[in-house]
Amino acid sequence: MEGFIYNVPFMLALTLGSYLLGVWVKKKSGLSLLHPFLICIPVIAAVLKFTGVPVGFYMESNRMLDFLLGPSVVSLGLLMYDHLETIRKHLLSILVSVFTGSLVGVGSVYFLCRFFGLDELFIKSMEAKSVTTPIAMDITASLGGNVSLAAVTVILCGFIGTVFGPMIIRMFHIDTPVAKGLALGCCSHGLGTSKAIEMGAVEGAVSGLAIALMGIMTAIVVPLFNMIFPI
Repeated sequence: MEGFIYNVPFMLALTLGSYLLGVWVKKKSGLSLLHPFLICIPVIAAVLKFTGVPVGFYMESNRMLDFLLGPSVVSLGLLMYDHLETIRKHLLSILVSVFTGSLVGVGSVYFLCRFFGLDELFIKSMEAKSVTTPIAMDITASLGGNVSLAAVTVILCGFIGTVFGPMIIRMFHIDTPVAKGLALGCCSHGLGTSKAIEMGAVEGAVSGLAIALMGIMTAIVVPLFNMIFPI
C-alpha cells in the first residue's frame, strides 16, 4: 500500500483528480462561489494527512505541473498577439489603469493595516497581494516580510477576485472587454485571467497583459510608496 501511494503518478493523479472533482461539484451545484480550489485543496490536505505523505514529497512529485506553469503563462502571449491592435488602441488607458490599480492595491493594504493596528510584518507581507505569486514572493522577501503569508494572501486575493469580480462587473454594467480583462488581471492575476478567458478572447488577452504590467509596476510602486509612507 505504501509503495502505491509513495510514487509520482499517484501524487499527480491526486492533484488532477481533486481539481476535476472540484470542477464537477461546481457544475453540479451551479454555485459560482464554489470554486474548484475550495474542493481541491481540502481533498489533497486530507489525503496527505491520512496517508502521512510529507508535503515536500507531494510538491516534488508535482514538479511537472510547476514546470508547465511557465509555458501556460507564455501561451497568453498568443492571445495578446491575436489582439495586438486592440491593445495598441487602448494602450494609454491600460497603462494608467494598471498603475492606478497597483497604487490602490499597495495603498489599501498599508492604510487598512494601520487602521486595524497590524504590525509592519503584515504590511510588508501583503503589500504585493495584487501580483502573481512568484513576483509577490520576491517583493516580499526584499522587504523582509513573511513569504509564506504573502503566498497565502496572493492566492486568497486571486480566489476572491475570481468569485466576486464577475458579479461586480455585472453589477456596474461594465460591458467593455478591455475593462473587464483589466479588472480581473489587476485584482486576481492568474485565477482572474482564467475567468477572463472564459468571458472572451479580448478579456483574456488584456488580463494576461495586466498580470505582467501589474508585476512590473508594483515592484516599482512598493519601494516608492514605502519611502513616502515609512512602515
